[in-house]
Amino acid sequence: MMSTQGLPLADAGFVVRDLVAVIQRHRDELSEIDAAIGDGDHGINMNKGFSQCGAQLEARGEVSLPIALELLSLSLLEGIGGSMGPLYGSFFMEFAGPLRDQQRLGAALFGASLSAGLAGVQALSDAKVGDKTLMDTLVPAETAFHAALHAGQDFRQALRAMSAAAERGKQSTRAMQARIGRASRLGERSVGTLDAGAASCCLILCSMAASIAARLDGGPQGAPS
Repeated sequence: MMSTQGLPLADAGFVVRDLVAVIQRHRDELSEIDAAIGDGDHGINMNKGFSQCGAQLEARGEVSLPIALELLSLSLLEGIGGSMGPLYGSFFMEFAGPLRDQQRLGAALFGASLSAGLAGVQALSDAKVGDKTLMDTLVPAETAFHAALHAGQDFRQALRAMSAAAERGKQSTRAMQARIGRASRLGERSVGTLDAGAASCCLILCSMAASIAARLDGGPQGAPS
């Protein structure tokens, strides 16, 4: 039976505000992960783009989730160098697409947005699961969300399944050899460390899940950690 859980999109800009706070708190951790096989600036760059969005949201006050996501997308496209700006910028812009002109965020609509976001990343990157990239987090998380709904679980349960799959996907990159990007030059030396993009993607998906789940149908308030 389809879940009736949901929340008004007009009041859901807090999802992006929580994302900004989560990335800011984990800035140093993300850069430390990146330093093992990359430039060591992933957390710094992510923090820059997300913080730019946070400043815009602070200036504008309450906004709907689609508008907040579009502001985040533009901030990332303008504020982050390298490949991650376009990838995450595309993810959030495409994620916002199905939400436009909708009134309420339910499980089916979130699933459509998640799939659209994944498709946006896939349109820019040839990376597949197993290449030690954010795809190792994003693809299994999207699959798990839809599988949970197909199995009859409600919105909150599907979000929990998505988060668990994202964490497993992130952790799986530790045993992988990088096959895409600068880290691929290290060959076997890239084995034994997490991928920074997979780590930031896990933070993003788990933050979104926690923010939404905490407020579904008048649930308790509380931002994710």
